[in-house]
Amino acid sequence: MKKIIKYLIFSVLVVIILVLTINLYIILVTKSKIKTIDKINDKDIDCIIVLGAGIRGDNPSPMLEDRLLTSVDLYIQNISNKIIVSGDHGQINYDEVNVMKNYLIEKDIPSENIFMDHAGFSTYDSIYRAKEIFKAKKVVIITQKYHLYRALYIAKELDLESYGVIANKRPYANQLIRDIREIAARIKDFIKCIFKPKAKYLGETISVSGNGDITNDK
Repeated sequence: MKKIIKYLIFSVLVVIILVLTINLYIILVTKSKIKTIDKINDKDIDCIIVLGAGIRGDNPSPMLEDRLLTSVDLYIQNISNKIIVSGDHGQINYDEVNVMKNYLIEKDIPSENIFMDHAGFSTYDSIYRAKEIFKAKKVVIITQKYHLYRALYIAKELDLESYGVIANKRPYANQLIRDIREIAARIKDFIKCIFKPKAKYLGETISVSGNGDITNDK
């Protein structure tokens, strides 16, 4: 019985060390890609990617609003004149992407410069589709800091050149729970990036160099 207990303790310790090592690795290999707006000097960035973060009725959640506001800042600073809003539009009554696009239009971003990715059901899918469907080669990804390392890691593994801009503009409720979940999410996507499966949904290519209104569904 003592041998079994020792084996279980050893196994748990190995798993904990492995989890922490992978998380640290993802942070270390991507942190140099996180920039402030004034430090992004590339002139050939194809688009800004705003990752979904939930909506409340017809309004973005506080986290999502901060991501959208950050994308407006980048747009105004001419980092790129194309924006992909990527989120969950898997149900008629839950439509992240149109809420995101409408919010940006209200901030005076032209509709034709906003592309909606209706099948951004996960961070992996959003990044995969940015490259394969929207044909982006160099992007700026916007999300909160805790999430940005993973998004940048996925982009790196999918050979999509990327920078990240942190969208933290305020404290967020239940952030500790998100931080804990993110530890597991990094492990999941680390494994996923080894095998590089296709996104859940693909479809015809929609070049981000074109007109974003082709993605309109309303």
